Amino acid sequence: MTADPLQKAQAIVVFGGHLPFRAMEAAALYREGWAPEVWLTLGEIHVEDAALSRLGIDRQAEDFYSRQVLLRLGVPDKAIRIVPERVLNTAQEVQAVSKELGGGDGKPVILITSKYHTRRVKTIWTAMGGAHVAIVRYTNDDPFNAARWWANSTDAMAVTREAFGLLNVWAGFPVKSER
Repeated sequence: MTADPLQKAQAIVVFGGHLPFRAMEAAALYREGWAPEVWLTLGEIHVEDAALSRLGIDRQAEDFYSRQVLLRLGVPDKAIRIVPERVLNTAQEVQAVSKELGGGDGKPVILITSKYHTRRVKTIWTAMGGAHVAIVRYTNDDPFNAARWWANSTDAMAVTREAFGLLNVWAGFPVKSER
């Protein structure tokens, strides 16, 4: 669990997952004036969503709810931007955000994730050669307890996934997502 020191940035990016906590943290940072925009990533449409759709049941995507959280917490609609490329995993999120940032002026970007995921996000950003400085932050409301991660199955699985993910980055991404 690491958090980079804050500095003014081009955008605050809400990485997918842990609804509503990541969007809540992004809204707080936006209100404090750390960046003029909040970006949301678009997750892939999963087989479960497609199956529900075939049954005539529509389930809103995570970015819909994250937008609602941002609006409810005072982020104006004009300051919310959707990164248009659909992503399946963290590496694809990093690529999509980096692509959206473009070469630009190299101004930093704040990446919001969960406590246990910060190290891997930073490692992937560095490994993929992001042209911008990534300020990786976690959500203050994240219930993950780093001191006792082994005490419950949810935190233990998260730490295991992160360890495997770091090994995958360091090995050059030989393991690909199945979907």
